[in-house]
Amino acid sequence: MKVELINPFLEATVSVLKTMASINPVPGKPYIKKGTTATGDVSGIVGITGDTEGSICITFSRECILLIISQMLGENQLEINDEVKDAVGELTNMISGDSRRRLEEMGHHFLGAIPSVISGRSHEIRHITKGPILSIPFNTPAGSFTVEVCLK
Repeated sequence: MKVELINPFLEATVSVLKTMASINPVPGKPYIKKGTTATGDVSGIVGITGDTEGSICITFSRECILLIISQMLGENQLEINDEVKDAVGELTNMISGDSRRRLEEMGHHFLGAIPSVISGRSHEIRHITKGPILSIPFNTPAGSFTVEVCLK
């Protein structure tokens, strides 16, 4: 996977969380993920088609997503409930959309599907394609989350 295709996902993630939740996530060192087990407790995944196909997944630790959604909604969230899951889907959609907009500016054309949300400890993430899964870990004051990008 080309580095120039990764930066739009990283930049979009930081931008969306700064704008929507006033949180400045700090990216860590990207790595190739092995296996299908999620690193977080709740994940949003969206398929991508166009110049190539694949998917983007954002998987959040419980503590991290509760802080983010509390900041977004202005209400203290204490559990991963339907409201939090809906917000994870919206965040996934916003990050995917901003990433695709940034890629479009670079001359790439992608469309996104409707996000799905999966939750529970050690849940599985099944990307659409069988290519390598690039994982970008992020840290926040309340914990971690990971963005996974898998493009053919």
